[in-house]
Amino acid sequence: MPSHAQFARWGATVLSVAYAVALYATDVHPQAGVGKAISYLPTAISLAVVAFDKWLWRLPGIHRLVGRPRLDGTWKASIQPTPESRIPAGGNRGPINAYVMIEQTYWSISVTLMTPESISHSRGAAFSKIADGGRHYLSFVYSNRPRQEHAHRSPPHTGAVEWGVSGKEPQEISGHYWTDRLTTGDMYLRFVSRVSDHETFRAAHNEYLRSRKKKPSP
Repeated sequence: MPSHAQFARWGATVLSVAYAVALYATDVHPQAGVGKAISYLPTAISLAVVAFDKWLWRLPGIHRLVGRPRLDGTWKASIQPTPESRIPAGGNRGPINAYVMIEQTYWSISVTLMTPESISHSRGAAFSKIADGGRHYLSFVYSNRPRQEHAHRSPPHTGAVEWGVSGKEPQEISGHYWTDRLTTGDMYLRFVSRVSDHETFRAAHNEYLRSRKKKPSP
């Protein structure tokens, strides 16, 4: 389902194009060069804002200025519940192998986490930054849906995550999580690639294996 940010981008694009077409079709545009340029300025600004949010902020020169960490792509994750976590009999006490797919624009970010047993989707995510510090924090709540064969001992749940992020293009992320099943623990993520459209744990794992083959031997 498209996010609110995606609806906003598409809405701005459609309205901007419609405005330009209406100006041209009704001949409501000055003949003077400057006046004609000004009449199309709202369209140009709206399209520029959409392009910045979607693509331009990632360009090296711009990315150095905006300061927003770039996290989009696939990450390999390890999840370690604490000993105090109330994990049901037969549950995985860790470390739990997982893959995280992050889709990101400048003003929006969404997170999908997959394990062999379940899938989690973020429900609202936001960056924060400590004053006078270079470290960002990404916080989000999520909902988890297990595969049917595991639902009897691992029911659906909701939770919250906070990751600490250092640098503009980090290769590693760490943080912790809490759930309404009274479990908590630590998370460690390592960057794999910029591909972020995997639908299954196996597909993400294959991407990880491909990335390992591309890396030169030390």
